[in-house]
Amino acid sequence: MFVHTIEYLFSPWTLLLIALGTWLGIVVGAIPGLTGAMLIALSLPLTFAMEGMDAMVLLIAMYVGSVSGGLITATLLKMPGTPASIMTTLDGYPMAAGGNPGRALGLGIAASGVGGIISWCFLISVAVPLSAVAHQLGPYDFFALIMMAMALIALVSDSVIMGLLSGFCGMLCAMPGASPATGEIRMTLGFAQMNDGFKLLPVMIGLYAMGEVIIMLKTDKKKTAKVNMDRKGMLMSISDWKRHGVNLLRSSLIGTWIGALPGIGANVGSVAAYTVAKKYSQNPQDFGKGSEEGIIASESANNATVGGALIPLLAMGVPGSVIDAILLGAMVIHGLQPGPLLMTQNPQAVWSLAGALLLANLLMTGLMAMSVGWLSKLAKVPRHYLIPAIMVFCVIGSYGLANRMFDVWVMLAFALIGLFMRRIKFPLAPFIMGFVLWPIAEEKLGAGLMTYGGSLSPLFTHPVSCTMMILSFLMVLIPVWKKLKPRKI
Repeated sequence: MFVHTIEYLFSPWTLLLIALGTWLGIVVGAIPGLTGAMLIALSLPLTFAMEGMDAMVLLIAMYVGSVSGGLITATLLKMPGTPASIMTTLDGYPMAAGGNPGRALGLGIAASGVGGIISWCFLISVAVPLSAVAHQLGPYDFFALIMMAMALIALVSDSVIMGLLSGFCGMLCAMPGASPATGEIRMTLGFAQMNDGFKLLPVMIGLYAMGEVIIMLKTDKKKTAKVNMDRKGMLMSISDWKRHGVNLLRSSLIGTWIGALPGIGANVGSVAAYTVAKKYSQNPQDFGKGSEEGIIASESANNATVGGALIPLLAMGVPGSVIDAILLGAMVIHGLQPGPLLMTQNPQAVWSLAGALLLANLLMTGLMAMSVGWLSKLAKVPRHYLIPAIMVFCVIGSYGLANRMFDVWVMLAFALIGLFMRRIKFPLAPFIMGFVLWPIAEEKLGAGLMTYGGSLSPLFTHPVSCTMMILSFLMVLIPVWKKLKPRKI
């Protein structure tokens, strides 16, 4: 099996796909306003004619590149290409503006590569044992796990109540069409096209790609003093590795752990690692003024979340982030069902995807080091060139799913819904995770009811499901209670 996996990964076609995906991800990540979720959602329809493994390798490489690409414009232009690079601007730009752009970029690129490789080590060592444990779980255990994931997503939102409402709305939008538990057609409002429900792809393209286009139309570009690129100091010395080794390892572990938690994402990982690095630094006063430790903490953590997020996706079929939710849909479309059965029935697919993650991180490090000067100019690409092209891809991607205009209208409708949600401060991540996870939860709930003769009591009497349901309630009720509790005068 490993021989076949290595042969597949190092075939010219696979290497070309990984290099292409990584490069496209870096380019999109380096352009402020464009996101990895947008790139992967728009690219998914283009993979329909590809082999399943080839498509997933390409998309995972895009994932890696898109998280990393924002480093360059964050450092040289103080314009984070992705939300995951926001923390990098705090120290990357001051260091670059102070005359050391090469040093700032070198630290960030090296930290990104190390963070990705450390998270890959955890992926290959933890995913298989975790899938073996997941294989022993019953339907109610999986249902409780999904409920805990939804509660955790709401917990990390700015407002727990808004996060819960957003997740509930996502679940509601996933209900029209055939029930995954009984097959009954419901909530179609008399439209025959609704018999299959809302497809993930038009919903994702509408919320993220078309929604971002509308925001780009309304928002002016920020003007920030550009730092001229200089490669001096890009290579880290042995003493640099020794001095920053603990911070690299700690931040990568934090990023991996946070990435494995459903719905949190790379931006939270970088914030957490940055905060911890500042707390344990001998020079905390330097943070925000060009601290090397700050750059390393942010970039190693945000890249480590990619491998961390793939752990629950491959082992249990539970997406760890919004992009992983898209990858979950892509795997299903291409005939790969993530979860415990994937590990036992198609282990070569698991190892191939893990190998693609490692190669993408290695290629990302080399590609970014070679092309930082050219990539820094991407932020100056006029929006009147980008917006029409993105809109065309949005329409083609939605229509190409089933060759029907209904999906295009669904995409446009969800673009407006996403815009409205942003305006009223409704978080998008819980909505998407609710939309993706509810069919799985309903299927498991239906299986549990059939297994136990229509009784819900095992949900609260079995140790695993009971523990997770209690944790779910506590994660929701405690923050709400603290918010509603009257303050002492």
